[in-house]
Amino acid sequence: MSVASFNGELLQFLQQSPTPFHAVNNLAQKLTGSGFIQLHENDHWNLKAKQRYFVVRNNSALIAFKTGQGDPVEQGFRIAGAHTDSPCLKIKPTPEIRKQSYLQLGVEVYGGALLHPWFDRDLSIAGRVDFQTKKGDLRTSLINFEAPIAFIPSLAIHLNRAANDGHKINKQKELPPIVLQIADKEKFSFDDLLLKTLRKDSANRTADTILAHELFLYDTQKPALIGLKQDFIASARLDNLLSCFLACQALIKSNSRSASVLVCNDHEEVGSASTTGAQGPFLKSVLERIVYNSAGERDSMERAIHNSSLWSIDNAHGIHPNYSDKHDDKHSPNLNGGPVIKINANQRYASNSQSIALFKSVCNKCKVPYQSFVMRSDMACGSTIGPITAAGIGINTVDLGIASFGMHSIRELAGVNDADSLAKIVTAFYNR
Repeated sequence: MSVASFNGELLQFLQQSPTPFHAVNNLAQKLTGSGFIQLHENDHWNLKAKQRYFVVRNNSALIAFKTGQGDPVEQGFRIAGAHTDSPCLKIKPTPEIRKQSYLQLGVEVYGGALLHPWFDRDLSIAGRVDFQTKKGDLRTSLINFEAPIAFIPSLAIHLNRAANDGHKINKQKELPPIVLQIADKEKFSFDDLLLKTLRKDSANRTADTILAHELFLYDTQKPALIGLKQDFIASARLDNLLSCFLACQALIKSNSRSASVLVCNDHEEVGSASTTGAQGPFLKSVLERIVYNSAGERDSMERAIHNSSLWSIDNAHGIHPNYSDKHDDKHSPNLNGGPVIKINANQRYASNSQSIALFKSVCNKCKVPYQSFVMRSDMACGSTIGPITAAGIGINTVDLGIASFGMHSIRELAGVNDADSLAKIVTAFYNR
């Protein structure tokens, strides 16, 4: 596949995946179309060698794997991990706010969002809705309004002369978007709006009562290649759907000789402490079922993990030309400069000399350059699913990603060549 074709599919995936629920649904469709068989956690698994499978949890996390040709206990697993969630604004359960003849929706901030870029954007709503049918059955459905239906207007500079001097956003007061102009006596129910929208889908025509929802605002501007020579990808949710996509592509294209795994966790942006997060049991439970399907010895899982490697893939901070002083001079990765190894002495990243050596050896074999990122010693860095997974199951791990700008903004920037290059390297990792 050419770089252009790869990026074309990536942009389409980003556009069609405004929430973790939609991302996992799209990954599942992609895997099914490539011969993967869906499993369910409440079923007995009778796994076969040389076969492809995937399992979904909570509609927002996914694990796909190839059983390989050999014994996973002796060969170990090649695992690539990423996360499906991104910082954003989440709709509150009872969101209606009426002020000055406007209807607004109450929101709370999900994750460490960069908030200023959310103002003055054309926003829509998407997510998951749980409802009851007229017969009393409980159902779940994805929903996506697609059209721009919400807007968070900035206060005019004339009314806030200090707006450009470090204005601090009040999350409760300033973030509710305007969705409607409404008369004082006019009735409006957000649940009724959801019901009306659900019923447009023939599968949901019997929807009767909204019981709960997990809905998020998102920017309707489409992903795009930008720059005079189209050097860059601009999109929402590059952190970290870009990594989910490239790792999925790599698993599909890998040669199936080894036991290979893709894990896409949810809730990384809020600490990973959930049933679908890296701190939860999802990955460990799937690996155990694979191992004990082929071997029943008491120490089988421990032996398999000792022979395994995890590549935790999450975007890195590229050196910003306007803020180069925010980077360590010797560890300042560039967009389109190749994948980035993320290193931290205090284990905010799980990379160690052995896991780094493995990654570099694969890069060298693929003739792809690599870079390193270390945070300035006087600044704190973020973290990833890498250290959490490594601590939870004891697997040797390297943290890596591609360089990007605007991490956690409503729209981020990455190099046009980097995702394709990293996909090739992850494919080679799976093929070892």
